[in-house]
Amino acid sequence: MSKRNSSEAKRAARERLKAERERQARREKVRRQLTVGGSVVAILAVAGGIGVAVASMGDGDDATDWGAVAEQVQDGEGDFPTDAPAHASGDEGLTVRVGDEDAANTLTLYEDARCPACADFEQSLGPTVREGIDNGDYAVEYVFGTFLDDNLGGSGSKNALGALGAALDVSPEAFLDYHDALYSADIHPPESADEFGDDERLIEIAANIPELADNQEFENAVTNDTFAVWALRMSDKFQADPDVEGTPTLKFNGEVIERPATPEDFQAVIEANSVQG
Repeated sequence: MSKRNSSEAKRAARERLKAERERQARREKVRRQLTVGGSVVAILAVAGGIGVAVASMGDGDDATDWGAVAEQVQDGEGDFPTDAPAHASGDEGLTVRVGDEDAANTLTLYEDARCPACADFEQSLGPTVREGIDNGDYAVEYVFGTFLDDNLGGSGSKNALGALGAALDVSPEAFLDYHDALYSADIHPPESADEFGDDERLIEIAANIPELADNQEFENAVTNDTFAVWALRMSDKFQADPDVEGTPTLKFNGEVIERPATPEDFQAVIEANSVQG
């Protein structure tokens, strides 16, 4: 073996060791994330890497080859569209910020579409969050993970995130309305059910949202995987935040805050931590 080849082999070995350590760290983070609403969800499958894990297709009618999408995110080569939704911003379009762009305060919500605790939060405090957006008290940045797919099987978290991207591509208002619909009491499924893995179900949910009902561009974006790459990149962003150990996680002006129990508690936390514009 030449010296050059020996050096290359050693470098490759170091890279494999580094990758394995990173995988172990991510596995530990996923294990912590499974503590949802005070109870530990059994691990059924563990993500093998950020944006690279190949999850089960689940019971839904999701024709997306998420394994191929993950490989494209990792390698940068593939046929899936790579554009971010309109109305997204930041690096690779991974900032989803709604509200007054000049708002002095920012509430950041970390959620997974299949997360029951997120649904509980949105059902109890979502209207209060929307009121704060409308009043200009803060802007809200959304960061979405897909770890429940990785650990429960299926693709509902990823598929719903792609549909949220399709809604954001229409308008921030359509995104908010669709987001709220996904988490609503009448629609949100048990986390063990993979209903959001069904494209037709995601389109059906949009039927009561004026901007999305019979919107062919939205429907095409859902069924054609227009924002599948973006969805996995968003999931990577979620995974990379060391402050996030479960969902929902709330940050206000960059600092993690305890999840408020009531609208009154929420308002008190916001008022205590707000800065003047």
